[in-house]
Amino acid sequence: MENFLSIAMGAGIGLIGVVFGSWFAARRQDRMWLREQKLKAGAGFNTALVLPIDYLRETQLSDDGAGGNELADRMQEARSALYLLCTDDTVELADALARRVWKSRPSEGRGDRRAEHQQTLDLLRRFTHQLRREIAAHSLSRISGRVGAGK
Repeated sequence: MENFLSIAMGAGIGLIGVVFGSWFAARRQDRMWLREQKLKAGAGFNTALVLPIDYLRETQLSDDGAGGNELADRMQEARSALYLLCTDDTVELADALARRVWKSRPSEGRGDRRAEHQQTLDLLRRFTHQLRREIAAHSLSRISGRVGAGK
């Protein structure tokens, strides 16, 4: 009877180890997946914004019809991914940036509009830095979780 009890306890402990190991591995994969998705969403949003920002040097996006609509649709699609994946701070910056791009006027030749264009670029940099911080914080929490588990 003692042999059976010790075998059952060993098997139970082994099973618990397998369950926790699987749970930790799945959690790690989820974090890695989320990080990759944030990177893709951020890159997509930045790419979708750079095109209209460059375009805005000559034409106001909201007045351009089909060409402007296509760029705006790409920007909105990319922003939607950020809504699903990122923190409120990152989403708020993305919203502010999208609104600013949508309302921007052509910047060629006028000092005040070139300044407005520069402010848009500065906001794009702020968004990019915020997204980097968010992704880095996510990576650091994953690393600190691993270090804490190793103690």
